[in-house]
Amino acid sequence: MSVNQSAEIQSSANNSPASVQSEFKQVSATPEERDAKNGALKGTPLSKKVRSNFKSPLQVLQSAKVSPEEEVAELQRRTEQLDAEIAQLEAEGYKVEELESHIDMLHEYNDIKDVGQSLLGRIAALRGTTTRDLYGHFGLELDD
Repeated sequence: MSVNQSAEIQSSANNSPASVQSEFKQVSATPEERDAKNGALKGTPLSKKVRSNFKSPLQVLQSAKVSPEEEVAELQRRTEQLDAEIAQLEAEGYKVEELESHIDMLHEYNDIKDVGQSLLGRIAALRGTTTRDLYGHFGLELDD
């Protein structure tokens, strides 16, 4: 136990019930009470009050509920719309397998790009410069 802790224990042991109660009031005061006591200006972030009650997004969704029949009908309309778009794309020569291949290649490209960005960040940190400066050094464009 340090000398300061020992002194604090002794001084708190010697406190009267009134002074202990006063200290408790200080600790348990609301932020507004502490701000007023400390002379804080009105409008500071600690003294702002929320002027409206919290509105849960779940409550909003519950109040805007539609009947199950309406929801099913909307989903069927959406399915028909998407089927029509798929048929149009297939008529234009697009194939599902080709799309999946493109998606896989995009995922691979993004993974490689993430690794490259990470390496550029580490090199920039080691050199004490920005990644923007390294783009020019390595002949890359910022849009890459």
